[in-house]
Amino acid sequence: MQNASRSSSSSFPEGIKNLLILNGLAFLAQVVIDGLPDLQGPLLQWFALWPAGTPDVVSTGQGMVAIPQFYPWQLVTMAFLHGGFSHILFNLYALFIFGVVVEQTLGTRRFLILYGVSVLGASLLQLATISAPYFTASGSVIPPPFPTLGASGGVMGVLAACALLFPRSEIYIIPFPVPIQMRWLALGYVALDVLGGFGATSDGVAHFAHLGGFAAGALLLQYWRGRLPIRPRARLST
Repeated sequence: MQNASRSSSSSFPEGIKNLLILNGLAFLAQVVIDGLPDLQGPLLQWFALWPAGTPDVVSTGQGMVAIPQFYPWQLVTMAFLHGGFSHILFNLYALFIFGVVVEQTLGTRRFLILYGVSVLGASLLQLATISAPYFTASGSVIPPPFPTLGASGGVMGVLAACALLFPRSEIYIIPFPVPIQMRWLALGYVALDVLGGFGATSDGVAHFAHLGGFAAGALLLQYWRGRLPIRPRARLST
């Protein structure tokens, strides 16, 4: 993607730089400790987001199987783990494309708060949807729980802020030859996630995490701008 009306500054914003470094180091640790594409290593078991309320072990055809547990820190740590090289590459590329102009507008402190709140919004909504009953009367897991991981929820919050701040700014999306306005791009992503989330598809995408991150980022930005019933002491001028 390429910004058609607004170019990135030559300076590299500190918030974006630190997030890229942290995600890169976490991915390197995954490769070294867990191995890829294995999604059952120790880092994933402790730091990816797992369903809440699951038993420690369940009985299967292969005997008793341990089930990874939910811990509160996973609401944050899941955003620094990824399922493969293409997964992290897409997320960090999108974070850079949308995040640079948002950080330059909000400042590093507010940008990092926005990203963190978006991650929490993504994790909480995803946790609520994946923690539905998974077990039969015999205690078997149907289907087996899988972890949620990736920076997509935080990125969606940044996308929401970018679309609200620069709704008519145009970008190119490869391979389409015509630009699209940020507001329509954001609405398009939301529509796809709504369809994917409520369509009960098994595409392996955490659609509700995307929606939670988008909603959290949008609400926080609108709060800062004084456009919600509850208003901040110092309103953001944009």
